[in-house]
Amino acid sequence: MLKDRYSRTIDYMRISITDRCNLRCIYCMPTEHIPLEFKKILTYEEIVRVVRVAAELGLRKIRLTGGEPLARKNVQHLIREIRKIKGIEDLSMTTNGVLLEKYAREIKDAGLDRVNVSLDSLRPDRYREITQGGDLGKILCGIEKAYQVGLQPLKINMVVVREINDDEIEDFAAITLNRPLQIRFIEFMPGRKNSWSAERCVSIKEIRERIIKRFGTLQPLKTRSNGPARYYRIPEAEGVIGFISPVTHHFCSDCNRLRVTADGRIRPCLFSRTEIDLGTAIRAGATDDELKRLLTLAVEVKPEGHRIGKHGDGSYISRGMSQIGG
Repeated sequence: MLKDRYSRTIDYMRISITDRCNLRCIYCMPTEHIPLEFKKILTYEEIVRVVRVAAELGLRKIRLTGGEPLARKNVQHLIREIRKIKGIEDLSMTTNGVLLEKYAREIKDAGLDRVNVSLDSLRPDRYREITQGGDLGKILCGIEKAYQVGLQPLKINMVVVREINDDEIEDFAAITLNRPLQIRFIEFMPGRKNSWSAERCVSIKEIRERIIKRFGTLQPLKTRSNGPARYYRIPEAEGVIGFISPVTHHFCSDCNRLRVTADGRIRPCLFSRTEIDLGTAIRAGATDDELKRLLTLAVEVKPEGHRIGKHGDGSYISRGMSQIGG
């Protein structure tokens, strides 16, 4: 079991398997983004090796991210290989949903447990504008297919940006009334060239108050997860509502994760400037023990917390989210 300097157990790794995406969401991918050369991205075999070595150190949960992970060919093979690794108890994926209807059954059969779908508007024209060309109908069909094949609990993530989509907060919350889905509201985080400002960040406090004003009280739910979301239910609703507040209420004290970028660099924290080059080590012939040393080092240098909302280093995400992994 891996523990950092602050006695946090690190058992979760998010792996970006590609920095390419079939959408260009305004808060995620800079317009001028140039994808990495494919040869610089970890191969599936290299990713499987990283997961196997990490599992031997005690990591139990893996999330595949991007870019858009379903945009990389034959991701089903990667899922099957990770599923074979002893010790991996939970294998999930974050997706934009564009290809979800097509691949939901295949990735479920390959061994994926569940998906998170990024969705920031329920209005076709606005969704197209936010994603710079996305088709809302296709995403909704993908969500339905994922639910039908059993990729559950199915979570829908909404990044709330003032004057962009904050007038849809209540509409998203209403989805939980009649569907057993998890709708999660996420504060807009400052990133490299994503036009963040404090004024555009809608706090979880405000979001929660608006939902209560519309639907009445929210009942807190106890969950076993030590993830960043805090969950509630509208009385008698089938689904649940989650709140993730990286800007106004840090959850760093409970953080249990490492991130691996598309080009094979370990980031101990999303906002950290520190990166440990695992990919180069692998291609230089590093042994499993050497990879374990690098993973252990990443845990040892994991910061106590980040500096979101402050000034200077660590106050914004230094690389595009499509490279780091959402």
